[in-house]
Order: sequence, then structure tokens, then C-alpha cells
Amino acid sequence: VELKTAVTRRDFSKLPSVIDMPNLLAVQIDSFRAFLQEEVPPEERKNQGLQAVFNDVFPISDIHEKFSLEFIEFILGDPKYSVRECQERGMTHAIPLKAKLRLVMREEAEEGKKVKDIIEQVVYLGELPLITDKGTFIVNGAERVIVSQLHRSQGVFFSEETHPNGKQLFSARIIPDHGAWVEFSLDINDVMFVHIDRKRKLPMTVLLRALEFEDNEQIYSLFYN
Repeated sequence: VELKTAVTRRDFSKLPSVIDMPNLLAVQIDSFRAFLQEEVPPEERKNQGLQAVFNDVFPISDIHEKFSLEFIEFILGDPKYSVRECQERGMTHAIPLKAKLRLVMREEAEEGKKVKDIIEQVVYLGELPLITDKGTFIVNGAERVIVSQLHRSQGVFFSEETHPNGKQLFSARIIPDHGAWVEFSLDINDVMFVHIDRKRKLPMTVLLRALEFEDNEQIYSLFYN
């Protein structure tokens, strides 16, 4: 139902508004733009976001180092359909992601390996969901939002707690930037255990023997002179 008459808004506040409402969507939108670095020339992109992902994976070499696949730059295209069209058709609002790669082939020579051939090619990798002006994503026609969460900073953390019998129990936790968490703990009998990725505990000696400390003397030497 359309209203023909204009709606009058009355302000009964005594103090004028002195603080502008901040753009609450700027956190999501600016973060995604920093992730893509779409408007930054390839040679000036920082090692962050999507650029950091490619730098972390490439180059890829075989075990004989005869072939090496190197990353040059990634290329972002334009969305094929608008946000409204994706919602009506049940599609994902995305842009094509391509990567320019270089394949280097080497062969054995008297002075070592020399370059035999170099091939450069642009490879299509897939579709990358694109954020909208409202800070949302359109996935299969449905509007989705990103839920932010706190990420525990990497490092080594020590803690202690008191057992009901009064004994002090100590533990240490290693949190890497990537990979599984490793936690070391002592029980009331002073037996050390290790938890890998917060799963069931294992005796510390099992981990040490997996690290090639096979006999007891080698293990004792780690803790006693």
C-alpha cells in the first residue's frame, strides 16, 4: 500500500546530534578489498590476503627439480550477473579468478641443471564470491553474512592450576600461526602427556620416540644431565 501523504518527522530532543553515525559495514568491506587488492597493480601488491595465499603455495617443484611451476600474478574479472539477477536466478554473485603461471623445464648439463624451456599461460581457477555494497555475499541466490570471530594469537603459553589435593599442575601450550595446537601437561603423578590439536592425550614418550629419540637414554638426556 502506497502512502500518498508525506510523513513528517518531529524531533523533540534538546541537544543537537554532534556525532555522525559511523559506517558499520566498513570493517567487512574494507577487509575484503584489502584481501583482493583488486585496484592495486600486480607488481605493487602487498604480501597479504589472496596474494599471500599464492606466495605461500608457489613455486611448486618435483622431487628431481626438473619442473618448476611459478606464480606470476592473479587476474580478477568482472561479475557476469548483477546482485539482483543472482538473487532471482539462484546464482552466486562472483567474479572469475585466473592466475598467470610459468612452467620452467630443466635438463641435466655438465655445469648442472640448465633451463630447457619456459611456458607462460593464464589458467582459470574458478569463481570467487564478491562482496556487495551491504557487506554481504550472494550464494546460490541467498544473502549471506560473514560472522567475525576472535582468533587466538600464536605463541607459547604457560599456565598452572591447583589440584583438589593441593598439588600444583603445570602445562604449556604451543599455538602456531598455521597447523595443529600442541599442549604439554603434568598429572598428579608428575607424568607428562601431550595433546595434539586438543584431542586425546598421549604419553610424552610416544611423541619423543616418533621424533627419533628411540631409546630411554636419549630421552633421559633431554631432561637430565
